[in-house]
Amino acid sequence: MTSQAGRGLLLTMQAIRRQLAAMPHDLYLVRLIHHRTRRPFPGERLWSATQLLHPATVSFLRIRNREGCDVYLHPYADGQNAGYILLDLDRAAAGVVQRMRDNGHDPCVVLATSPGHLQAWIHVSTSPLEPSLATAIARQLAREYGGDPASADWRHLGRLAGFTNQKPARRIGCGYAPWVKILHAQPVLAPNADALVETAGNRRPLTAEPLSHPRTASLAAANAGAIYHHFVRQWRIPQRFPRPDWSIVDLWVARCLLSLGLPPATVEDVVRLGSPLFPRQHGDPDDYLHRTLARAYLPFSPKGGPV
Repeated sequence: MTSQAGRGLLLTMQAIRRQLAAMPHDLYLVRLIHHRTRRPFPGERLWSATQLLHPATVSFLRIRNREGCDVYLHPYADGQNAGYILLDLDRAAAGVVQRMRDNGHDPCVVLATSPGHLQAWIHVSTSPLEPSLATAIARQLAREYGGDPASADWRHLGRLAGFTNQKPARRIGCGYAPWVKILHAQPVLAPNADALVETAGNRRPLTAEPLSHPRTASLAAANAGAIYHHFVRQWRIPQRFPRPDWSIVDLWVARCLLSLGLPPATVEDVVRLGSPLFPRQHGDPDDYLHRTLARAYLPFSPKGGPV
């Protein structure tokens, strides 16, 4: 290893350590997405902070980053939100972070993903949150601070510090990819977190109220994310498919729920709030959902015989 490569590895490890120390959690989901194809690198990895900071792990991520993959993560809590909300300030207004602090929504991490573009993580709960509640909180914060509404959901991925932003539109100078830099990192629970959670809880899009159709009584107390993950567990998706194609699982879930008589709008909410890492690479999430439901209505007769 050259001295320059060794210094680069050290700087990346220092950046990762600062970010993880400010948003401590048991496990983190790390995902690599190639900037040109928008396809994820095969597999999604769950690592503890210790594992993620291992030099071999960081070296692997640095190689993939140089090959054109952007590096993302979020604290992992299975089918729930880990208590951290991502606010994507794609074009940050002057003084927005200070305004967040003035309102008691202090971020624990603020990243400069490229010049003029920020991401902030807000720690709002020390215990996991239901997907619908976390999504409501994310949307409320996005409205208040001018965040990207397309990134306002319960499990949206944020950038990992210490790597480059490979998006062509973010290139600087002579075509260099900008580094994702830490502007602020401190392990703090937002002072007004309780009020934020309470307010968002009154506005969440899908509550635990009984569903209107009589044939869906067994789903009465479920929220959208829990409904989706019920099928994932029932069908043993992770055990049967090491690298699931979640678009196919979306179709299966939609077909099953439509067969139970759920309204299409409710089925769309279940897929939107429950499908892992939605919208993934889909540039137009609403169009993707409409197409998925349209396919779900069609008869299923796969080539090669019945399943």
